[in-house]
Amino acid sequence: MKSIQVRAERSYSVEIGIAWQDRLREILDSHNRALVIAPTSLSHILDFSTLNLSADRIFWVPDGEGQKSAAVAEQIWQRCGEMNLQRSDAIVGIGGGATTDLAGFVAATWLRGIEWYAFPTSLAGMVDASVGGKTGINTAAGKNLVGAFHSPSLVAIDLDFLNSLSDRDFAAGLAEVIKCGFISDESILEVLKGFPDIQGARTHAAILVEKSVSVKARVVGADFKESKAREVLNYGHTAGHAIEKLSGYALRHGEAVSIGLVFAAHLSRTVCGLSDVEVSLHENLLEKFGLPTTTSYSLDEIVSLMAGDKKARSGEMRFIGLRTIGTPAWIENPTSDAIRVAYESISK
Repeated sequence: MKSIQVRAERSYSVEIGIAWQDRLREILDSHNRALVIAPTSLSHILDFSTLNLSADRIFWVPDGEGQKSAAVAEQIWQRCGEMNLQRSDAIVGIGGGATTDLAGFVAATWLRGIEWYAFPTSLAGMVDASVGGKTGINTAAGKNLVGAFHSPSLVAIDLDFLNSLSDRDFAAGLAEVIKCGFISDESILEVLKGFPDIQGARTHAAILVEKSVSVKARVVGADFKESKAREVLNYGHTAGHAIEKLSGYALRHGEAVSIGLVFAAHLSRTVCGLSDVEVSLHENLLEKFGLPTTTSYSLDEIVSLMAGDKKARSGEMRFIGLRTIGTPAWIENPTSDAIRVAYESISK
């Protein structure tokens, strides 16, 4: 097992390579009551039979982004009330990034904050969503616009869950891994260059998870509430979130981010001087693992949503760019020509 410390409003560990049932048993034994939140798609692989966990203490939620709604959160709050969940009790989220986002948000809002534990089961959840203390739900206006900073007490990563992922879902997680390589740790990109296809990445998942979590832990430790420095983790996400919403969340988060990374790379070439070689590396790595790099949505549609992104200030768009690999830059209110050129790189 590998343990990585995250220092935020409190310190906690990300444990990589644990057995999920053993760790969950310890958590349940340490609290009088705990509510487990998990998506129905995992009901066939999550075996709770050996745990002291009655059916009413497991809340099954819809799959994907559909669970991150005020309606689902309200249903869970009702269950918390029925259980008389106290401040000494806990929430446990077992699932992908959407589930840990939701579980953390419920924990942050119930009794103004109780303990919670994250058991990410997707690659994207392991390297991104479950680490850092960002929790939230979606609204009609956009993704993650309602939320709270509320760190888990522990992130427990059982790498065996990755064996249940389709190549599509594993690749979607790789988009976040690749992002970490470009913004901070070029050794991630060197590792990925050595794989001919996604199967090679699967066999080396442990090192990819460890390196990516280490990147996020460093960034979060320096800027927990995203005053500025933490924004580098949003590289590729401004356009990515817009495209994800336009798809009605039919695209996986990582698939939309993949397109957003290409957009951000081309914008960086125009504004920050990112080299052609580094721009091409974005496209080559993402395409090698089967990730999309183009979209059919119009420039106007994407710009309209990007203007409402959380990083926007006074109606002006802001992006995270790169000067070179490992050197992020803040792009403030780029010209319409720069945005158009970047859009042309992702337009089908």
